[in-house]
Amino acid sequence: MATATASRRPDEKARPMTKEERKVIIASSAGTVFEWYDFYLAGSLAVNISQNFVPGTNDTAKFIFVLFGFAAGFAVRPFGALFFGRLGDLIGRKYTFLVTMTLMGLATFVVGLLPGYQTIGYAAPTIFIICRLLQGLALGGEYGGAATYVAEHSPQGRRGFYTSWIQTTATVGLFLSLIVILGLRLSMSAEDFAAWGWRVPFLLSIILLGFSIWIRLQLSESPAFVKMKEEGTRSKAPLTEAFGRWDNAKIALIALFGGTAGQAVVWYTGQFYALFFLTQTLKVDGTTANLLIAFGLLLGTPFFILFGWMSDKIGRKKILLAGCLIAAVTYFPLFKMIAQEANPKLIAATEQVKVDLIADPATCGALFDPVGVRTFTRPCDVARRSLANSSIHYNLTSGPVGSPLVAKVNGTDVSTTDGTGAAIVAAAQAAGYPKAGDPTIVNKPSVGGVLTDGRSLKLIGLLFVLVLFVTMVYGPIAALLVEMFPTRIRYTGMSLPYHIGNGWFGGFLPPTAFAIVAASGNIFAGLWYPIIVALMTFVIGLLFLPETKDRDIFTYKE
Repeated sequence: MATATASRRPDEKARPMTKEERKVIIASSAGTVFEWYDFYLAGSLAVNISQNFVPGTNDTAKFIFVLFGFAAGFAVRPFGALFFGRLGDLIGRKYTFLVTMTLMGLATFVVGLLPGYQTIGYAAPTIFIICRLLQGLALGGEYGGAATYVAEHSPQGRRGFYTSWIQTTATVGLFLSLIVILGLRLSMSAEDFAAWGWRVPFLLSIILLGFSIWIRLQLSESPAFVKMKEEGTRSKAPLTEAFGRWDNAKIALIALFGGTAGQAVVWYTGQFYALFFLTQTLKVDGTTANLLIAFGLLLGTPFFILFGWMSDKIGRKKILLAGCLIAAVTYFPLFKMIAQEANPKLIAATEQVKVDLIADPATCGALFDPVGVRTFTRPCDVARRSLANSSIHYNLTSGPVGSPLVAKVNGTDVSTTDGTGAAIVAAAQAAGYPKAGDPTIVNKPSVGGVLTDGRSLKLIGLLFVLVLFVTMVYGPIAALLVEMFPTRIRYTGMSLPYHIGNGWFGGFLPPTAFAIVAASGNIFAGLWYPIIVALMTFVIGLLFLPETKDRDIFTYKE
């Protein structure tokens, strides 16, 4: 059973950060920012990728395919954590995350060069998916290495503060990807960006890769790993030790369900789902939505450092669980305020326009489609998905057995025989639901426009609150995970629960939330997913998650 000392090492009293420690943090963070930047590009440019790499004329189906590719990258992250975590515990932290960084950079560069479907046929979407899988594997190995490396260079009592700089990198990577994309969009015509400009962010990654490799090559191996190597106490089978023995596997399960699962859904709700909600549900144009998110991230990012520092003073557990609880309690009112500011006509229509579907329950199936590969043909399913795609509230009522689908808008029958649900959507829009591009939807696709518009500033404030929750749960998590596992299995042990939490619980949040919205007919119902997971983590964490801030990771043994 793993045990730990709870006292500070006498030679590690609070002191200023040394030049060597600063270099460790900068080098580790720069490489991790680059990896997150690469990983987020596919999500931020999903529409452009779908138009170039995916065959067919159905834009929704093409977009869903790219979301599948994005989800695939999340799905394989735990496998990358296992593979590279094992390498990191066997051969060292430094060389392992050099490999993951190089793999990520090359896969991203290939996407930028990849010819479209019109040129190479089905090889285009196939190679794109392969690149996404490689990126997911690389990211699965990168985070654990960077967090472990920085933590093992940190003095006792300041580990939360030091590792919190790594915690900023995911947000900074997303911010950087948005800034590069926005800069290109604003500097060229929409036609040029659609034709070739969208490739530039992918191609720039080769420059960032070269810089990141150069700066990381200047680093030495972590002192904890060197000490373990000199003592001959390295694990010969990190995977078996970490997950094949119940005493260590139990720690990983507590870390997952009492820590990273809730952290992940709060993180993805505050950043990815917020962007998805703005663009896909509220129909805000992509440039405006990206600017709003970018300013929210800019305001919120320093709080990663603040909560990391605070976790050294009052504990990791308190801050993490408080973030989960506050987020769960406030998501519904916050997202309703966002909707009211961004698309007030939509909110008014949900109260004034009544859309009813009456169908035999046997003809209405589950709409869960996390990787976008299902084909829906039954009229009830097609109609519900069409309404959800158009952000239209509806009520589903059970009809007689064997009866056909009946649709009513404000009591008037609407045809359901077109096989697409388009007639129902058109009738709802004629009755008051706004279409994409409606002049009442916030539309300020420039920096100056956003900063001088009252509605946009209110939205930035609301998005900042969502990011603040992200910083509460994410700022302390690296130090917490590092401190939960002994040195010989630390890279492996912390990486798997982190990437199952963030890759699966978090990564599948947008399609899961959309399925809930489509099935319920309520644009806010998707929030139940992160709320339930965050509350689960709060309860399990409160009961079982240890407080680790006083553990000395150099003396933490099995």
